[in-house]
Amino acid sequence: MSFSAKIKRELCRSPMKSRACLQAEACGILLFCSCFRREEIRVVTESDDLARRLPALFRRAFQTEFDLLPQECAGKRSFAVTDAGKIQTIGDALGYGPGDGVALHINFGILEEEDCRAAFFRGAFLAGGSVTAPEKGYHLELVTGHYSVAKELSALLREFGFEGRMVERKSNYVTYFKNSEAIEDFLTAIGAPLAAMEIMNAKAEKNLRGSVNRRVNCDAANLDKAVDAAQGQLEAIRRLEKRGELERLPDKLREAALLRRANPEMTLSELARLCDPPVSKSALSHRLRRVGELANGEENTGE
Repeated sequence: MSFSAKIKRELCRSPMKSRACLQAEACGILLFCSCFRREEIRVVTESDDLARRLPALFRRAFQTEFDLLPQECAGKRSFAVTDAGKIQTIGDALGYGPGDGVALHINFGILEEEDCRAAFFRGAFLAGGSVTAPEKGYHLELVTGHYSVAKELSALLREFGFEGRMVERKSNYVTYFKNSEAIEDFLTAIGAPLAAMEIMNAKAEKNLRGSVNRRVNCDAANLDKAVDAAQGQLEAIRRLEKRGELERLPDKLREAALLRRANPEMTLSELARLCDPPVSKSALSHRLRRVGELANGEENTGE
């Protein structure tokens, strides 16, 4: 099951409350469905959950039934109303007058209450919405065939605190946003908090994985630097020893050189604790750096 299908299943569990909210949800479905015209209403869906919810929703919202039992084709179910009286009843309930072009605009008059606006968004998502699986990215979109609806949707979203962008795609109008927090808030508002939590968890997992990878890469880089430094120190000690200079080094430098030669795999912190008395990591680093300088200086002098 896709992530969008899971969201629609969660949304379809939303209780059917007031008739005003049911009509707002139905309005969202109709404005984002396949066909809403004066001659015909047709809702096509792949969602089994929406297919089960639709008849009860229309019955309670408009006291009307679909004309035909849902027709199934290629995994999709199609619900239709062609009776002129039923279409008129639905249009009257949603505030579309006899001379209005049906489904060409959002009637803000039926969306004055916050619960009704949330129900409208829920219906719009059920009919024309999708969300990318969170492990792949963050993208939510609502698709309608009506330009005015898409423009008015953007205004309605802004009133609700969301900033969506609109593009045209194959004669449809797509309102979308890619901000993960906006998607989480939108899904929570329309009745899908579990889906919103799934996005949050996926994002937290990505951040944790990224943090671990950065830490591993950083540790590996530091280890490479430490190994290179130790090899350079050992090479300097060998040059001093070859020239008979190692034993003539000052006591602290000779101690540092001998400890490094005896423990080539140890870190500076570990070597510093072996000094007598123990010294700081920076102090030991300074001594070994001085050993290297003396080794290089003697070579240069010899040249």
